[in-house]
Amino acid sequence: MNYTLHQLQVFLKITELKSITKAAEELHLTQPAVSIQLKNFQNQFSIPLTEVVGRQLFVTDFGQEIAQAAQKIIDEVEAINYKTLAYKGELFGKLKISIVSTAKYAMPYFLTDFIENNKGVDLQIDVTNKSSVIRNLENNEIDFAMVSTIPEHLKLDRIPLMKNKLYFVGSSNSRYANEKIAKKNIHKLPLIFREQGSATRLAMEQFLEQNDIANTKKMTLTSNEATKQAVVADLGFSILPLIGIKNALANKDLQIYPLKGLPIVTDWNLVWLSSKKLSPTAAAFKEYILTHKQKIIETHFSWFESY
Repeated sequence: MNYTLHQLQVFLKITELKSITKAAEELHLTQPAVSIQLKNFQNQFSIPLTEVVGRQLFVTDFGQEIAQAAQKIIDEVEAINYKTLAYKGELFGKLKISIVSTAKYAMPYFLTDFIENNKGVDLQIDVTNKSSVIRNLENNEIDFAMVSTIPEHLKLDRIPLMKNKLYFVGSSNSRYANEKIAKKNIHKLPLIFREQGSATRLAMEQFLEQNDIANTKKMTLTSNEATKQAVVADLGFSILPLIGIKNALANKDLQIYPLKGLPIVTDWNLVWLSSKKLSPTAAAFKEYILTHKQKIIETHFSWFESY
């Protein structure tokens, strides 16, 4: 046997995703490179590790056993690396964070310097929808989450990070672009909503309900980016977080329509289970946020005050 650590890592990713293409994307490798690594790894065994039925890749029972052994080897290698860093007095370990899709425009700025100054920290960020973020919290699969609305059924601790402002926006190419839109006329417009469960959708629905605005022309999209692009293309109007439309406003692809009662202002929060015993890495990140969040906001989000 003469397999490499890289081959083990590639094989594990293939067994996890059941796809060479998806494994290549996640590992930031080309598909041929992943296929070659799998072939070279397979050549060291007389029993098949994977098989392709139709166009679907399956991992054999033997392949599953090898994957389990590979995981143990990689875990041991990581443990050696972590012990080396600990011996040198450096911070090490995994930091797992789950964020809703809109938070991807903010969370990286709260991480950059911390990760840069702690090379031994292995950062894992799951960018997903609100339901999945809450499920990750419930199952204690993460250290922290970034959300704008706090799930009431969970006992959580939180650090308010920054303001979240939501505005009514439309395309700069809309026939209403140079006009004021009255609340009483919004029901005539095609509105674009986020999916059910989204905090952005909830804010939009509450605004419409509080102002007795009915709307039957609905389009639903499952990400902030998709919603923004649909509005830019003049498919309709929406209420969107300011943080996700900065460039579109600067490029004059979108425009804000001033309405009484807007912007809706909430808070982005870093949350974690109150009962969770934070790892040294997670505890260090919490302290970093408490110490540096104001400077991060002033450095990267002062433009908020222009709106």
